Amino acid sequence: MTETPQPSSQTIFDRALLRRRRRRAEALGPATFLLDRVAQDLAERLAAVLRRFECAVDLGTPGGAVSMRLAGLGSIGTIVAADTLAASRTAPEQTNIKFVAADVEALPFANACLDLVVSALALQFANDLPGTLIQIRRALRPDGLLLAALAGGDTLTELRQSFAEAESEIEGGVSPHVAPFADVRGLGDLLQRAGFALPVTDSDRYTLRYATPFALMHELRRMGATNALVARRRTPLRRATLMRMAEIYQQRFADADGRVRVTFEIVWLSGWAPHESQQQPLKPGSAQARLADALGTQEISTGEKAGRT
Repeated sequence: MTETPQPSSQTIFDRALLRRRRRRAEALGPATFLLDRVAQDLAERLAAVLRRFECAVDLGTPGGAVSMRLAGLGSIGTIVAADTLAASRTAPEQTNIKFVAADVEALPFANACLDLVVSALALQFANDLPGTLIQIRRALRPDGLLLAALAGGDTLTELRQSFAEAESEIEGGVSPHVAPFADVRGLGDLLQRAGFALPVTDSDRYTLRYATPFALMHELRRMGATNALVARRRTPLRRATLMRMAEIYQQRFADADGRVRVTFEIVWLSGWAPHESQQQPLKPGSAQARLADALGTQEISTGEKAGRT
């Protein structure tokens, strides 16, 4: 009898469970409002880049919202939708979209073969995000672009707080229910470590409202975004804990009309595969003017102390 291998200490997400949750969401009728908004913003950001991308990859994005948006841009040639569920998808006729079965943690692309990689609401579930970013950078041709949107650290903060307090009160301990999403600064550092040039990160924040916390949880199920943490509890949640969570959520995060708020933070990453034509940082000491002159202040050497007034 073969023993089932246990996940390593670096395994945060059960990616097989993620795939099953996404299939369930598609069967239920997926909720795509957030993904549609991100796809629109991504297309607008790309439209501001005045160049043509002959070969683009839509990496791991659920559904076809991003690929279809890219197909509507005249600046992109072939679009490869790379996703673990790609085998079940078909593109509308007369589009430049192709499908490849691939996982964000093991890219099937050769070095320096892509001009553009985009991804929407997928990379936050990579167990080895630094490794994935390195693979993307290697797959890009010199001066190729990565543009990705991930769920940020404040996403579902209200649900996280409500669950933590309810479990602490009812069960005397806390188990993880919401994924530990990264923040803007940390993701910017990862871009630099992966070798991207001109890295940029920024974030958008959306506040949505639901009739009840249970309506939110139903929507998350239809997004395929329910708990897939390896460290999740394996026993059913007690009804008393669930009801107390909803009570705390309603008390803390409801508006005057009784509807509850939920935060979604979207962190945007962009970076370029290095190329000699890109703007380079100036060498130390090469400036042609003093900063003190530009600011209209008196320069004080490092060996002097400023006097007090």
